[in-house]
Amino acid sequence: MKIFRTTLIIFSILSTIHLSSSAQTDTVSINTIIAKTNKVLNDFPAEKIYLHFDKPYYAVADTVWFKAYVTENQNFLSGLSKIIYVDVINQNDSLIQTLKLPVTGGLANGNFPLDQVNYKQGNYHIRAYTMWMLNMADPAFFNKTFYVGEAIDKEVKTHITYKNTSTDKLEKIDARVQFKDANNKPYANKNVSWQVVTSYTVIEKGRGTTDANGYLTIALSHAQKAEYQLQKGQLITSINTTEKDVATSSFQLKNAIISKDFQFFPEGGNLIAGLNTKIAFKAVKSDGLGISSKGIVTDNDGKQVATFTAQHLGMGSFNLLAEAGKTYKAAVTYADGTTQSYNLPAVAPNGITLTVDNTGADNIAIKIQANDAFFTENQGKKFYVIAQSKGVICYGAQTALSNKEYLTSVLKSKFPNGIAQLTLFNEQGKPLSERLVFVQHKDNMVVTLSSPATTYGIKKKVKINVAAKKDGAPVEGNFSVAVVDETKVPSSEDATSTILTGLLLSSDVKGYIEKANYYFNAPDAKKNADLDVLLLTQGYRSFNYTDIIAGKLPKIDFLPEQGIELSGILRMNNGIPVRKGQLLLTIPDKRFNLEGTTDPVGNFRFKNLVFNDSSKVTITAKYNPNYRSMTLQMNGSPVPSLTRNFSAAEEVLNIDSTLTTYLANSKRQYAYLHTLKDVNIQATATPKVSHKDYPALSGLSQIADHEVSGDRLKGCGLLINCLQGMLAGVTFADGNFYVSRDYNAGNRTPMGIFINGMNVDVNQINTIDVNMLESIEIFLRDDLGLVNRTNNVNGVLVFNQKKMPKGQKISKAQLMDLLPKYYELTFSPGGYDKERQFYSPKYETPTSMNRNDLRTTIYWNPKIVTDATGNASFEFYNADGKGQYKVTIEGIDANGNLGRSIFKYTVK
Repeated sequence: MKIFRTTLIIFSILSTIHLSSSAQTDTVSINTIIAKTNKVLNDFPAEKIYLHFDKPYYAVADTVWFKAYVTENQNFLSGLSKIIYVDVINQNDSLIQTLKLPVTGGLANGNFPLDQVNYKQGNYHIRAYTMWMLNMADPAFFNKTFYVGEAIDKEVKTHITYKNTSTDKLEKIDARVQFKDANNKPYANKNVSWQVVTSYTVIEKGRGTTDANGYLTIALSHAQKAEYQLQKGQLITSINTTEKDVATSSFQLKNAIISKDFQFFPEGGNLIAGLNTKIAFKAVKSDGLGISSKGIVTDNDGKQVATFTAQHLGMGSFNLLAEAGKTYKAAVTYADGTTQSYNLPAVAPNGITLTVDNTGADNIAIKIQANDAFFTENQGKKFYVIAQSKGVICYGAQTALSNKEYLTSVLKSKFPNGIAQLTLFNEQGKPLSERLVFVQHKDNMVVTLSSPATTYGIKKKVKINVAAKKDGAPVEGNFSVAVVDETKVPSSEDATSTILTGLLLSSDVKGYIEKANYYFNAPDAKKNADLDVLLLTQGYRSFNYTDIIAGKLPKIDFLPEQGIELSGILRMNNGIPVRKGQLLLTIPDKRFNLEGTTDPVGNFRFKNLVFNDSSKVTITAKYNPNYRSMTLQMNGSPVPSLTRNFSAAEEVLNIDSTLTTYLANSKRQYAYLHTLKDVNIQATATPKVSHKDYPALSGLSQIADHEVSGDRLKGCGLLINCLQGMLAGVTFADGNFYVSRDYNAGNRTPMGIFINGMNVDVNQINTIDVNMLESIEIFLRDDLGLVNRTNNVNGVLVFNQKKMPKGQKISKAQLMDLLPKYYELTFSPGGYDKERQFYSPKYETPTSMNRNDLRTTIYWNPKIVTDATGNASFEFYNADGKGQYKVTIEGIDANGNLGRSIFKYTVK
């Protein structure tokens, strides 16, 4: 095991000379820089987060499953924060929900259902953070974009393309939209009304009619104004699908007008006269994606001095020998044929720079170059090179400037995996030049997945073996694994977010990285060169050396959370704080009571609480004398501001066409779910929903053998778990429900599961919102045998949807209870989200094989742990989908080593 948090040994690049007596007195030694930097790195470690998701995109009614890995220095699992926050934000930058998860040993598990109320088709943004991270000036929040399609009661499928014909004074966009029904039949000759809405203001509107193929071209134009612009709004269309029905769709216009930007990045930071400098460049569109380009560099005399061509995603590099007093510009030609001229950075008349060659297998070659002017002014002065990576100083050296060019090399073994920051300082401790390099060791943790076979049948059991090793020795690690039907969930491996891209690359640099896994997916010399250019064009998320040397320590406003904390102040009604006031905190559903006392200025604090998100908490001061004259006030919790999606470049405009295969499966999978349209009912009593409302169940008895009220299931997490032992006369075994008397007699025919009158697989129970359940009817026998024989079941469980509740009259005493008591607070402070277990069905009986299994996520397990031999295994059953299944495992060991592996097999 290699630990990099050690006392630094200073290596001399070349000979070190003593300064003369005339040297400046405000010099800073390299030991001082190292000591101060180490103190900041050790005392203020930076936490990072990576979330592993079961798949890259979803549909409404799916559940999103994920595991959180929280690390600190050297990628060690963090022991700082015990709470992680996960925000779900929609494409309008509005917060949908926040999950609060307990962190144990740097790990947490979470999930959230994409219910039909809060989630619609569109792009969503996930961000994750700890409270400790809010102290950092540029915190490394985890950011990810995922998109959600909708197939339930789908009326209209759309596909839109934009054509931009804007001028400097007028925005002009032609939006061509195709409308299709759920069966992909074009809506021909249909009336469509549309409007463009910006900041809740309609700035354009109109009408049109689709052609024979369902297309409508909408011409949008608007004068360029700072407050109202087309590209800041969204296009909303409403099509008359029938004479009475209207379907609405919305489209973001932010990428309808694409502009381009081109930037130059001299290696080391500056373009210095007389030095041959590598200059990286990056061409990027306003949507955040790179664009290929090429160009010619000329000086102010019009002489061609360099040419360049992008090598990857709009990035590349070229060399330029700059001359003092000259200016340079580049004529750039983009892949779409457009051209633009850009100025290169100004040439510094004197300077020194740090350059790096990272192509060696075992060493990083370092070169320090000073031009003539700088060398003349600074000959004999001290200069330092310091390198840090993952919160640790890994290398340091000092020399006197006796030559204009120095060469040395540093062993890569001194650095952990990931980005290393090399900085050149003068003797006053001022940073002069900086370079980022990526160190990738060959002796990484290797995670191998294997299975006894490479081909399996549908609904057959699969066993996967895990073997984790490093340097040939077994590794005890903690992993998460996802198995998906890749035929239904195709994805690009280069565009995948992984534990390697998250913790080794994205968390350390500023800005969006396009297709980050490209650099880790089967790396070779070209990909390494492309990664090196990427680091030349990306800013580094790090501390400020100038502040550290000046003794300015980071400001700490939030300590690492060790548990849920509730705090506030107790005052008299006249505002005077209550000293030594007695308080009682109660959490009824936890049967938990905790006493507290206010401090001399009335503050109180309850620490390290544990309760669920749905829990009610009561804090009362009624045990104090004169308590009716007291007022409780709670402190708020800090929340980071909502900003534009960091990874907006990954948003998808045409979700219907992008997720065609996935949504076709989702339509079948959730066929039992329907969105009810508004119906006006006058003077008609609403009958109670029961099995009698569904023709498929008409053969059952008028009265169920037993019935469970939906109210008994309030607060239930995973519904199938709550039902076990609750249903009279029913036994739950092997992933199915059975009639107890028949099961005990040896009959292993499962009961039928009916939701909204449709026979579904037992695992669909977990997709039901318990708050929408009216009742569960239990039929232990089918006297006519119509339902049993038709569906090959024995007994029936009927899930009835809950109707809208009616208002109830309350008494005066009940009304008084509703009025606020200022000495007592009852509220839902937002506890931990409940951990749910992924349901994995078992197909061990012939009757269970008859049910449709349309799952796309076949298996999810966030708790795979390898033992002392480095081994682990897990088992699951395939679904009905045929084709290729993909098993993805990611994880980390106690020494911060990261691992990821993919295994594929075929289902026939």
